[in-house]
Amino acid sequence: MGLFSRDPDSDGDSDGEKTSFLEERGFVASAIVIGAVLICLVVWAVASNGSGTPAANPSQSPSTIAPTEQPTESSGPPATPTEQPTEQPTATRTAPPPPNSHTGGCHDSNPDQAIPRLAAPAAVTWQFEGEMLVPIQAAAGPASTSANGVRSCFAHSPTGAVFAAMVLLGQVQNPEVSLAALKTRVLAGPGRDAAIAAARSEIQTPPTEAGDVQFSGFKVLYYPRNATTTVIQIVANLNNKAYGALQITMQWSHGDWYAVLQDDGTFNGSVEPDILSSLNGYVRFSGAS
Repeated sequence: MGLFSRDPDSDGDSDGEKTSFLEERGFVASAIVIGAVLICLVVWAVASNGSGTPAANPSQSPSTIAPTEQPTESSGPPATPTEQPTEQPTATRTAPPPPNSHTGGCHDSNPDQAIPRLAAPAAVTWQFEGEMLVPIQAAAGPASTSANGVRSCFAHSPTGAVFAAMVLLGQVQNPEVSLAALKTRVLAGPGRDAAIAAARSEIQTPPTEAGDVQFSGFKVLYYPRNATTTVIQIVANLNNKAYGALQITMQWSHGDWYAVLQDDGTFNGSVEPDILSSLNGYVRFSGAS
């Protein structure tokens, strides 16, 4: 199942079934079964009907925490994004931070706690993870890359949580590291077990033609002082047809940020992603040209 499983070209009053143009590629992402997985090349999760009530304690029930502010644009008739990539995405030419660093990321004992609400993080390098570009910053992380390619060690800050969510979404759509990323970058529990099982199943399914999905922005919905849990919406451009916003819960545990999944292996359970007509209200953040 695709990152955002609702087809922006479909009519919300149709027969009740929602397919995804992201579904063209049975992603490992589906692995995350994420009723919202990475689009066509990502694995996000998105459930079809209903809107669940977020749980307040992810350690007891892996679900989303109620955000302090709601997206400015909620689900509705999708429209063509106001800003579309004019070229195929390319990685930046800037020299990337070293794969392993003893400074920055989770090693920073006093990271900047400002919540990025208007301007995108600076000094960012974008690197391809499979078919998606993911952000890397010396301050926010990731500051560590394992031998099997899993990126980790993010700053205990709002920006660090955003980077952790984006990098995870990028890695779960990459067949080379998807299983390892799910095993080590998601909190243990029924949700992780379900996601891993789904990912293994997806790996057995040959992928079809990939779609063009890249990150476009984000919004920090919930981040209390010295947060141990945060809720973030990550926005992706879905094949230039619409913007999809996926809500993700991240938890600080054992010195790093980890994703929290529902028991069914999805990020949001029955809560559908928001289909946006523009990025108004979101921080524009993309590695695509």
